[in-house]
Formats: sequence, C-alpha cells, structure tokens
Amino acid sequence: MSNKMKAYRFLDWEQPPQVVEVDIPKAGPGQILVKVAGNGLCHSDIGMASLPKEHCEALGWHMPFTLGHETGGWVEELGEGVQGLSVGDPVVLMSPNSCGVCEYCVRGEDNNCDFGAYGRGYGRDGGLADYVLVDSARLVIKLNRLNPVEAGPLSDAGTTAYHAVRRVRHKLVPGSTAVVIGAGGLGSFAIQFLRVLSPARVIAVDTNQARLDFARELGAQETLIGVNENTTKDILELTNGRGADVVLDFAGFDATIEAGVAAVRKGGSYGLVGAGFGTFKKPWFGNLPQDGEVFNFQGGSISDTQEVIKLAEQGLIRNEVEIFPFSEIKAAYDKLHHGQLRGRAVITP
Repeated sequence: MSNKMKAYRFLDWEQPPQVVEVDIPKAGPGQILVKVAGNGLCHSDIGMASLPKEHCEALGWHMPFTLGHETGGWVEELGEGVQGLSVGDPVVLMSPNSCGVCEYCVRGEDNNCDFGAYGRGYGRDGGLADYVLVDSARLVIKLNRLNPVEAGPLSDAGTTAYHAVRRVRHKLVPGSTAVVIGAGGLGSFAIQFLRVLSPARVIAVDTNQARLDFARELGAQETLIGVNENTTKDILELTNGRGADVVLDFAGFDATIEAGVAAVRKGGSYGLVGAGFGTFKKPWFGNLPQDGEVFNFQGGSISDTQEVIKLAEQGLIRNEVEIFPFSEIKAAYDKLHHGQLRGRAVITP
C-alpha cells in the first residue's frame, strides 16, 4: 500500500480548500485508523473558508487540516490499548468532538464539552480523504445493518435534528403542532423524528418547493412556501389561532427567527439550530413566548447518534443521500450551496 493519499484540505487561513496529497496517518496508542467509505458534505464546510484566523485559533483550530465531519468507513488499524473494535468493522464516526472526562461528558451531555469547538473536519484532519485518524474508541460507533458509505450524515445532520426533537418531545402531546423551518438536510431528518417519536402535526416551511414536496413524502402534513411577513399569520391560521407548541428553526436568519418566535404559543418552545447568524431586533420582553423557552445548540451527544443509528437500522427513518466520487467534490459542494440536493451529498474516496 502506498503511504500517500488524496485529501480535500485547507492549506491556509481564509483560502479555499484544495485537493492535495498527504501521508496516510498511523494509529498511535488508543487511536483508530479508519478507511473512509463515504463522507457527507455540510453547509458549515462552505463557511469555514471565510472565518478569520483569529477566531479559528481562539477555538483551537490548526492549519492545515482536511475537511469532512460526517464519516463512515471500516476500521483499518488499531493502536495499542484499543478495545471493543476489530479490524474490518463497519463504523460511523461521531461528528462532535468531546473529551470524555469533563462534567458535561460524564453526565452524557458531551455535546456541550469545551473540546467540541474543534475536531475532525473543523480544525483537525477529517474524512474527505482515503483514511482518517480517530483519537478514541468512544467516538466510533459500530454499524450492524447500515452501509458505511451512506451512514456519515446520520452522525451530524441526523444527530443534530434528533437532539432538537428529543429536547422538546415532552411538549408534543396529541393535538400539538411542530413547525420545522428549513426542510433541507437537517430539517428533513427532524420531520421524520417528529413523525416517529411524537403525535404532533408537522408543518414544514421552506423557500424551495422541491424540499417541501419531499417534506410531505417524509410525513409533514402541511407546508408553507417562503418566509415573509405572512408566515406567522399562516402558522396561526393552520393552528386555529393557537400557535405552535414547538418551532425548530434550521435556517437561523432574521426573518425565520422573528416569524418563528412569534408563532410559538404560550408555554411553547423555539429552538434555533441553523447558523444563519440572524438577529432578533424586537425587545425581548413581550415578544418571547410567555412561560415558554428559546434555546440554541449545535450538534448532539454520543447517545443521540447511537439512537439515530438504531432508528435507521430498524428502517424507521430514511437517510437520503446522493453519491459523488472524490473527483466531483467541487461540483457536489456547488449543488449543496445552491440547494439542488434532495438529501445529503456523500463523497466516496
């Protein structure tokens, strides 16, 4: 085997990534080398090129690094001391990074670990390469029935959406309504989790009619096109003036934040997940859901990912992917950027 591999890699700050040749890493003590089967693409990859050096270094990022944080593959090599895995095992890798020993990790809230600010594909070498190195077996989940070529998006898009739904599931009683703003990669998973895990009626909101058509396939009972001055009114009409019990915003723009918060009923929840960097320009008092909550997060926990994998292996959710060879990686990112994907783009080495 050659000791070189291709990788899609940031070489310097505020510069676009490039395909380069790098050394294949070796597994040291406690580490696992994974042969990549497929790596999902994420909108956050696109925005990384514009992040300022000072911001990234403050997060603990180091240049150069390889993109890719939605990775499935097979165990290629085990470092000394690794237990619970065997060479050849099909696996998916945890997308968020975590240390395993801080107060958040030991309570099962590893998505809040301070070490999550950097990891594989965001500040460290990720899965858009032939091989990727993992620092701990706790960040590797074995697959039973899923194809590792397609499984990567479940670790990020699927996990993030699942964490959002799990956070508000107790409010979704019979007769309740959940609104999903942004029916793309994450939103399409959220719609499915809402249908599988709750009795809520689901309303999907998006600017793309094709995504709304897909949302209905996945179980949304109602759809609204676009986000504008009428969106809140439309949601109120669909709920007989009651408002939504839950709004999950996977876009995060000014318009979606304002419309989403205004559509939440008393005691309801608005979850901001999308990184559209929007603002809320109204006074907080009098404009937030009375006796309700507004929350924000990114990613999910190891237990979230494990449960998402189980749902997928039981055939209860669909993981819609479009496969691209490594040679078409730029075309795949272009389709992602322009909203031309039905599900998630996956790159195979």
